Amino acid sequence: MRRRNRRSGRSVNGILLLDKPAGISSNAALQEVKKLFQARKAGHTGSLDPLATGMLPICMGQATKLSAFLLEADKSYHVMIQLGVTTTTGDAEGEIVKTHAVDVIGNDEIQEVLARFTGEIEQVPPMYSAVKQNGMPLYKLARQGIEVERKPRKVWIHELNLLNLSGDLLEIEVSCSKGTYIRTLAEDIGEALGCGGYVSALRRNSVAGFSTDGMVTLEALEGAAQDGLAALDKYLFSMESALSHWPAVRLSAEVAYFFQQGQAVFVPRAPARGYVRIYEGGDRFLGVGCILDDGRIAPKRLINR
Repeated sequence: MRRRNRRSGRSVNGILLLDKPAGISSNAALQEVKKLFQARKAGHTGSLDPLATGMLPICMGQATKLSAFLLEADKSYHVMIQLGVTTTTGDAEGEIVKTHAVDVIGNDEIQEVLARFTGEIEQVPPMYSAVKQNGMPLYKLARQGIEVERKPRKVWIHELNLLNLSGDLLEIEVSCSKGTYIRTLAEDIGEALGCGGYVSALRRNSVAGFSTDGMVTLEALEGAAQDGLAALDKYLFSMESALSHWPAVRLSAEVAYFFQQGQAVFVPRAPARGYVRIYEGGDRFLGVGCILDDGRIAPKRLINR
């Protein structure tokens, strides 16, 4: 009788903020990081197109249990929009569909258009996206020249700031909710300006509470790997750092026991609603709890120690 092969690699837990380079997919970047860390288990949280650069959080080991919460988090981007041109994909990787002369556009006009796309808006997912239609990703249909009807989705644009307008190149900064398609936003802004547009460059600056200060490049990781795994591990953030914007609740050892058995527990003076970080005592992180209607805290995602 054959024994099942155990997963190779070491058990490493934490979150790496990779500064993804342009020209490679998020999955290719993930596999490179996983190989460098010799990690048994790892996953990224929210794909960046090959064209895009910037923050790609990579969860390793037990931290993968928290990846869904990073997927749900707000994000911010630095975006360059080429006005006067539309492409099949909404970015520089697509084929040119149409060109249009770009008239002189004043800052007041730009600001008025950007204001239209601030707050809650509806977006139609682009054909070149991973959204599935009858089990088939839209991008696979698009590559076959097939276009299907897509239902609009509501997203929230928290901030949309004009950084610069130089001729036909528009530079903006976007802070938005999960599920926002920056390519669609660029196309819609270009259409509102009467000339069309596409994303010529895109960089993600933040995810949840993480800032650019903690990002590291593949080149830096490759250099650190020469000094051993301990040098690489210094770049890892703790698992709970992904949830730093949530309230923390600390349980006594007795209450923590029942919580870890999957039971909802009552905690005096707990937050009224939402998700919370759960600790036993001072600093032993147990996972994520959810406030129930009756005020108790139920386990949502537990971390094994």
